[in-house]
Amino acid sequence: MSSTTQAPTRTSSAPDLAALAALLADSTRARFCLALLDGRAWTAGELAAHAGVAASTATEHLNLLVSGGLLAQERQGRHRYVRLAGQETAELIENMAALAPRRAAPARSSLSVANRDKALARGRTCYDHLAGTLGVSITDAMTERELISWDSGLVLTTAGSAWLDRLGVEVPARTRRPPVRSCLDWTERRPHLAGSVGAGLCGLAFASGWVRRIGTGRAVALTDAGERALRDELGLTLNGRTREAIRS
Repeated sequence: MSSTTQAPTRTSSAPDLAALAALLADSTRARFCLALLDGRAWTAGELAAHAGVAASTATEHLNLLVSGGLLAQERQGRHRYVRLAGQETAELIENMAALAPRRAAPARSSLSVANRDKALARGRTCYDHLAGTLGVSITDAMTERELISWDSGLVLTTAGSAWLDRLGVEVPARTRRPPVRSCLDWTERRPHLAGSVGAGLCGLAFASGWVRRIGTGRAVALTDAGERALRDELGLTLNGRTREAIRS
């Protein structure tokens, strides 16, 4: 008498990584997510115009991103707004962008596109913290002054806590979000500072007039007041290539 052994039926609880990857495998959806890294809520019409697609096409893509958990939506009257689902989603998009291969610029790319890309590389918001050459330079300066330490994983030092207190930056306690977190910068290919400290410093920079937005996108420019603040607070003197990289 022969018998066969059947493998037990199992309910898989493994993450469906392929489904997540499929959400970003479309260039239009990827452009939407990159645009939403500015931390603001956009309407479907605004994202459609940004990506150069029809409103109906944008709606289809946004529905997929919302149902897939990458975007959150809210309605105000007749308008539907979408934003990234949260900080973890923003860091996922930024980290994937850093690992993605560089796409060659079109032979006839416009000057405005080239200028936009340069502005984003100089300084931008990555959800709610600063990125680009500006964000990486601030992170390097904080490391140099021992306000943060990388020796045993990224931590905020005692000197860093005192410095933030003096600046009036509050670091929320007892939250799921860590005070400091490393976020791989997709243009610099080096880490910039995220976490609640990164968000607090970004908020301070805008409120104090140290940075200003360029147009309606993610790019930011360092102001004269910001240059003085970086020098006074972090000993970061912009000269030569650094000045050209951040302020040009």
